[in-house]
Amino acid sequence: MQKIPKQEFTAEFKEQAVKRVKDGKRVSAVAKEMGLVEQTLRNWVKAFDVGTLIGTGAAKVTPEAMELSRLRAENARLKREVEILKKATAYFARDAL
Repeated sequence: MQKIPKQEFTAEFKEQAVKRVKDGKRVSAVAKEMGLVEQTLRNWVKAFDVGTLIGTGAAKVTPEAMELSRLRAENARLKREVEILKKATAYFARDAL
């Protein structure tokens, strides 16, 4: 199994996501729009409320790198789904005989 690289987000990206939630949008809707996991966004909102929301440190992450990371994670998920479907197809084809 291939390890999915950890995604890193800039402080500006995190603040933008939290601002959308604070403006009244639902966490699930904002997470879906921005390609995030809901729990990650909830953690950011909680950290923002406490005042500890920070960026990725010294490393600058470009929007292209964030998109590439998101696409890699999605690709890995889709590959796992295809493997499950292949196994299910083989299982049911064997039962049909």
